[in-house]
Amino acid sequence: MSVTSSDSATYSGALEGSNAKRGLWSSRLAFILAATGSAVGLGNIWKFPYITGENGGGAFVLMYLICIAVVGIPIMMAEVMIGRRGGRSPVSSLRLITERDGLRPVWKLMGAVGILAGFLILSFYSVIGGWAVSYVGTAASGQLTGQSADAIGAIFSGLLSDPMTLLLWHSVFMALVMVVVARGVSSGLERAVTILMPALFVLLLIVVGYAMTSGGFGRAAAFLFQPDFSKLTTSGVLVALGHAFFTLSLGMAVMIAYGSYLPKDISIAKTSITVSIIDTGVALLAGMAIFPIVFANGLEPGAGPGLIFQTLPLAFGQMPMGSFFGTLFFVLLIFAAWTSGISLLEPIVEWLEEQKGMNRTVSTIGAGLVCWALGIASILSLNLWSDFAPLSFVPTLEGKTIFDLLDFFTANILLPLGGLLVAIFAGWVMSRQAVKKELALSPGAFRLWHGTLRFVTPVAVAAVFVYNLM
Repeated sequence: MSVTSSDSATYSGALEGSNAKRGLWSSRLAFILAATGSAVGLGNIWKFPYITGENGGGAFVLMYLICIAVVGIPIMMAEVMIGRRGGRSPVSSLRLITERDGLRPVWKLMGAVGILAGFLILSFYSVIGGWAVSYVGTAASGQLTGQSADAIGAIFSGLLSDPMTLLLWHSVFMALVMVVVARGVSSGLERAVTILMPALFVLLLIVVGYAMTSGGFGRAAAFLFQPDFSKLTTSGVLVALGHAFFTLSLGMAVMIAYGSYLPKDISIAKTSITVSIIDTGVALLAGMAIFPIVFANGLEPGAGPGLIFQTLPLAFGQMPMGSFFGTLFFVLLIFAAWTSGISLLEPIVEWLEEQKGMNRTVSTIGAGLVCWALGIASILSLNLWSDFAPLSFVPTLEGKTIFDLLDFFTANILLPLGGLLVAIFAGWVMSRQAVKKELALSPGAFRLWHGTLRFVTPVAVAAVFVYNLM
């Protein structure tokens, strides 16, 4: 495809001014809080502690930090750069860029892959967010106090087996997300994250402060920060690589959408690095909040996904002021899930506004209701449809419920695919001059980023992709 000089000027103007009439983040801090709010979610506070426990602690944490540097930061910079370069929704941004630079139009589908991934994830993420909402009441009412492990397990099993209760909390969580997104960039997203993110940090620090008095803080610090490489397996390395990628909300078009609201005078590199550091810090703080309580109560750090909803509630039920701190912890979990849920809905709402001419409120309600309805299938797969495994004729998918399939399809196929395409597009396909102009890095820093994105990141993401499919 070729473009004439007049076409070039037209598209250049579109790229330079495409976000002139749209909302923009008011400051670098606002973008950092929003991007961090997207990145900090259940992956940090729910998943990171239990996969660290399963993979031996310190050596896994060190590998995770390395992966953040060589995979997470380069792809985040690329996604934000694409979003700001296009200045519109992920699909429209990629369409404008491909038309301006004479690239194959098929690349605009990369944005659609990310939007689909985020939409599917939100449908079941909202269900898990509903669990956290439910547990606030459970902890506050003292139902966890003095309970045995079997009784705590029965509370969680009882929640999962009750579709109407799950539907209620799923609806509450989705409504919280929709209310914020419907209000737009400045009145909705920015105002929400400037309240929720500082509150989340304060709550997390309070829980860490309490954990320091629990008697298990020294063991927790040693577990997290003293590497024992004998406990690190090949599988653990790939899990660290995969989590470093997913925890930053990469591959789901979120950072492209958020980047489209980023003013031109804000450094993409500095903000991406800052977001990555804060996100990683929150994950480590979550570990320091959770593992001291686990060790002090003689519990198992490798308890798996039940660590948050079964193992920790058992500890909260036995400790002084456990109801208060248990309630505080699950409020923290809601805030983390809420900010991530907002970011997952935003890309499709942004696209509906542009392509279908809907106003912000109508597009939010429409997208939110479809996502909410899809979440009902995930709810039913936890109870009434628990024996329904629609793709069991595929060996690797045998026995997987709808909830399991949505998780598998997004985490193991769509997100790695989206990240791999971003790395290839920004590193090999986009105009080198356009990329240099947008990033505004020093020559040495640009060579480091560009070389990593072209040669290191794609290989790492492809390794995760193949490993997860196997």
